[in-house]
Amino acid sequence: MKLPQFYIDELIKTALNEDINYIDSTTDLLIPDDDVSEAYYLAKDSGVLAGTEIAARVFELLDKNIEVKFLFKDGDRVQKGDIVAEFKGSTSALLKGERTALNLIQHMSGIATYTRKCADLVEGTRASIADTRKTLPGLRPLQKYSVVAGGGRNHRYNLTDAAMLKDNHIDAYGGITAAVNALREKAGHMLQIEVEARTLEDVKEALDCKVNVIMLDNMSNEDMKKAVELTAGQAKLEASGNVTLENIREIAETGVDIISLGALTHSVKAFDISMKWRKK
Repeated sequence: MKLPQFYIDELIKTALNEDINYIDSTTDLLIPDDDVSEAYYLAKDSGVLAGTEIAARVFELLDKNIEVKFLFKDGDRVQKGDIVAEFKGSTSALLKGERTALNLIQHMSGIATYTRKCADLVEGTRASIADTRKTLPGLRPLQKYSVVAGGGRNHRYNLTDAAMLKDNHIDAYGGITAAVNALREKAGHMLQIEVEARTLEDVKEALDCKVNVIMLDNMSNEDMKKAVELTAGQAKLEASGNVTLENIREIAETGVDIISLGALTHSVKAFDISMKWRKK
């Protein structure tokens, strides 16, 4: 999975403009322009990396002559105490880019690490781990990329990708069948339809409508097992709502195809990485 360079560069430039404005009052007044330093990234926890190329690009945009060498790639597991990357070049540029680069790689690696934990817990079942649209504005591509780096899969990227009839759509339109029929009259042949089901009766109705995916919203494990039996492969089943590290294995063992978690992106803990200077 490769993110477009123009998106990465624009995001980084926005972040640098926000952080530096027009001068760095500490670095620009303290450090000579020709000063050169060496530094490295130190993992202060164990987890999964994501955002290595994005972090490197921060420094490249500040000074094209900075040497950046990552010792791990996105998706790799790192252990506490590992040296993750090494840097050599303009002291000024390294200092100015330090926080922006760390903000990005720490956030992305936090997502990858949590996703990997979830994926490991459901290993051996048919369930895959998926994200949601509960992302931070402007960061969705980075966040969804990080989910993939951690061993998960992406749900729809935005509202255009698929028609997803959630409870409010269904209630506003007057029911599952009416809403699905209305969509099919207007939608192109490429559009997939997912329906949120709150009860087993909703599952049956969605199956009668021959939808592509049925989301089992906050259902008990017992009801999800019954939904798997009812569906018998006629549609993909997605479990959603109140999924935690403690219950994700039990949910996967119901036989669902997908487990989606907003927590992968909206409230994940940053992965602890520090930038350390090599003393001259």
